[in-house]
Order: sequence, then C-alpha cells, then structure tokens
Amino acid sequence: MKLSLPENIRRLRKERRMTQEKLAEALGVTVGAVYKWESGQSQPELNLVVELADFFDTSVDVLLGYRMQDNRLDSSLNRLNACCRTLDPEAITEAEKILGRYPHSFKAVYYCSVIFMVYGAAGRDPHLLRRALELLERARVLLPQNEDPRISAVTISGDMATALFLLDEKEKSLELLKQNNAGGIFSGEIGSLLAVSDNDPAEAETFLSEALTAGMSNLLTAILGYVFVYRSRKEWRSAVDILNLGLDILTGLKRGDTPDVLAKTHAEMLVMLAYVQKEAGMSAESRDALKKARDLSRRFDSRPDYSLTNMRFADHTEQSVAFDILGASASDSIAELLRLLGDAELAQEWKELTENE
Repeated sequence: MKLSLPENIRRLRKERRMTQEKLAEALGVTVGAVYKWESGQSQPELNLVVELADFFDTSVDVLLGYRMQDNRLDSSLNRLNACCRTLDPEAITEAEKILGRYPHSFKAVYYCSVIFMVYGAAGRDPHLLRRALELLERARVLLPQNEDPRISAVTISGDMATALFLLDEKEKSLELLKQNNAGGIFSGEIGSLLAVSDNDPAEAETFLSEALTAGMSNLLTAILGYVFVYRSRKEWRSAVDILNLGLDILTGLKRGDTPDVLAKTHAEMLVMLAYVQKEAGMSAESRDALKKARDLSRRFDSRPDYSLTNMRFADHTEQSVAFDILGASASDSIAELLRLLGDAELAQEWKELTENE
C-alpha cells in the first residue's frame, strides 16, 4: 500500500503559504521534524497525524493519501490483469490477498492460478509454477461454480500440462495431454512436445499432421467469418486482404495440381474474393477471380476427391477426409455462397460464366 503523507504535508503547507518554521511553531514541534516528515525520512506520530489533518481542515485518509480499494472479486481481478500486462511483481502479493478473501471461489482460484503460471513461466520460478499447479487442482474441485464456457476440466488439464512442462516434467505433461485430447484439442502440443523431446518423431508427425489440418480448417473458417464482418462495415479492402491471406495459405499447403478438396475450398474462396473485389471497385480482378473459381469447381466436380492426401506437410492424413457445410459438390457450395451473399449481379455473372462457356 503506497501512502503519500510527505507530499501531502508539503502541498497543504504551501497552499497556505506557510514556511516549515511556521508549521513547526503551530504544531509545537521542531523545524527538523517537519523537514523529515516532508522528505519522508520519518513520519509523525499518530496524534500528530490527527492534529495535522485538523490543522489543514481535511480528513486523515486524505492527508495520508489513502484510498480504499474496491476489493470485490471482479475489481480485484481487473487490478491483477493490469499488473500482469507489465509483469508488476505486486501481482503475486495481490493474488495471495485475493485467495485469502475468496479461497472457495472458482473464479478467484482459477484466475490466480493463471497469474502464478505467467509469472512462473516468465521467471522460470519453480515455486510459482508449483503454486499454479496447486491452484489448478483446487480449481478442478470448484469447477461446478464455473460460468465461463471457455474453461472446462479439459482446458484446466491443458494448463496443468503446461506447468508440468515448464517444471521439466515432460513425461507427466505428455501423459496428461494425451489423456485429455478429445477432438484433437491438444494434438499440436503433443506433437511439438514429442518432437522437442525427440521421443518418437514418427508419432510426433502424426499428431502434428492432425493439428495442421484442424488449424487450417479453423483459420479458413475464421477468415470467411471475417469477410461477413467486414461486409457489415463496408470495409471492402480489409475483406480483400484477409481473403488473399487465406488463398495464399491454401496455395502453400497444396501439393501438385490435383483437383482435391483443397481445390474445392479454393474455388469457394475465389467466389468470395470476386464479391468483395466487385464491392471495392475492382471489376476486372473480380471477373478474373470468378473465372478461376469456375475452372477449379469444374475440375473438382468432374472427379471429386475429399481426401487430404495432397496436403503438404500433413503426411499422416491417409484416413482423413474433409467436407464443408456449404454443399457436397463445388457447384452446390458456390450456389449456397451466392445465396448467402445475396448479390443478384454476381449470381447472374456466375450463371453466364458457367452456362455460356
């Protein structure tokens, strides 16, 4: 707790145009005492603090510079987050205070565990990392209180695995990740840990392939979502940029020129690109994107292949297939996209391109 008594005595004295000698005389103390108070070398006794507050016609709290903190849980956690942004070491003390006030609150225990994890990782401090593990174990017991859908027993297990890894307990970390890898949520972490530990490169590659495939799907889905966000704001250039990013990723992941499921996705994204380019006033580019989409969709629909065997880097996807919710064929998917976009002019242009050429 930081007080500002020295500064306040000096400020209030000067506001009343008093010298240190005059203040000392009024309080019946030496000039040296006043000097030491204002320089922070010593503090007045409690009775003199009260007398000073009375003399300056203010409260003791104001004179001391004390402000009562809002110690409600959310306010306390907000202060913790502010400390964390600059790695202020005061966060550790504050976290322990919060745990003292709210020892049976899931929210307090979990978010304080995150603080100890962050500071433990930053300083490679095993004591703080052990404290984080202890709190994560307690958070699992308190999990029925949790109201944040982003946090579950699985994600807490992932946090614990991270702490164990930082404590150089890699085998325990790996085991915990594998036990909780529902839906491949930790495949990237498992693959990386196996690769870094040099335990089993072949097994590592299997998990990494799975993670790369899922990551690509999630990223492209997010990009398509962003397009509709940018459309609502009429930020057409941003929409063009993010679609070009997605197309670059697809191109970089494609091996060869086989019209597989990546080509189908490529065609869908080109139609989206044509739409936003048209809205951005890029008519020639929009027409070119539509033509490329038509050619890709025709090639895919002539010999559909939903496997991911032609995806670069993901060399363990022999059993993997991919579908999207837009439609089975490329032409069906593009028709659905055009319906969602609701652009009659673009739909007509697509119809002309696919029917007349």
